[in-house]
Amino acid sequence: MTREDEIKMYTQTRPAIRILHEDNHLLVVEKPVNLPVQADASGDEDLLSLLKKDLKVRYQKPGNVFLGLVHRLDRPTGGVMVFAKTSKAASRLSDSFREKQAVDKVYLAVVHGKAPSAGTLKHHLWKDQKRNRVFVVPAGHRGAKEAVLHFERLAVCGPLSLMRIRLETGRSHQIRVQFSEIGHPLHGDQKYGTARNKPGQQLALWAHRLTLPHPVKKEEMTFVSFPPQTDPWMKFGDFGAK
Repeated sequence: MTREDEIKMYTQTRPAIRILHEDNHLLVVEKPVNLPVQADASGDEDLLSLLKKDLKVRYQKPGNVFLGLVHRLDRPTGGVMVFAKTSKAASRLSDSFREKQAVDKVYLAVVHGKAPSAGTLKHHLWKDQKRNRVFVVPAGHRGAKEAVLHFERLAVCGPLSLMRIRLETGRSHQIRVQFSEIGHPLHGDQKYGTARNKPGQQLALWAHRLTLPHPVKKEEMTFVSFPPQTDPWMKFGDFGAK
């Protein structure tokens, strides 16, 4: 098979991953739901490998392609994700994500019940690594980390509320655990909302907006993505676009 044939074949079968922005340093995409960010025990295709393959074919790069993973989204979560195309960009972006004031992360979520109109949630979370499950624990618990988020209710539709959430910290499963703790588990959450959700329902959590400094140019950049018009998002019309 010639190189041209390989590119043609790949173009025809290329996964539908939307590219939001690309330059010499950054690759920003819309992560599909239920796709792991990187290879795991499931053996399923993962976003990082797919993007590396895409770069290799599109730019006809020989050998291995560098693509730095600087933050993560849970497998069932879709939305904005940024990757670094150089080691320098990866290092600087990682530093930005560690600095609370450098990166602004906004999510949309559909939760059960009529949630409060606005507020701040503060808990201490501890992750059981063996079970990949996070728990709310007292502040003095060994290994506990403080988790803080701010929220605003955008709309109510029957037994569900559409929320806009800004993370102050970026803990594992943070949004899912904190809203479950206050009695408003996320729609479709099979881990932290089993009493309110049916098996097979899709988690309604979306990485909506990401603002961060460009790793080289230093200018502030904002990337936006909207949830698909599927249940339960479609119940709220265009509220997610506000």
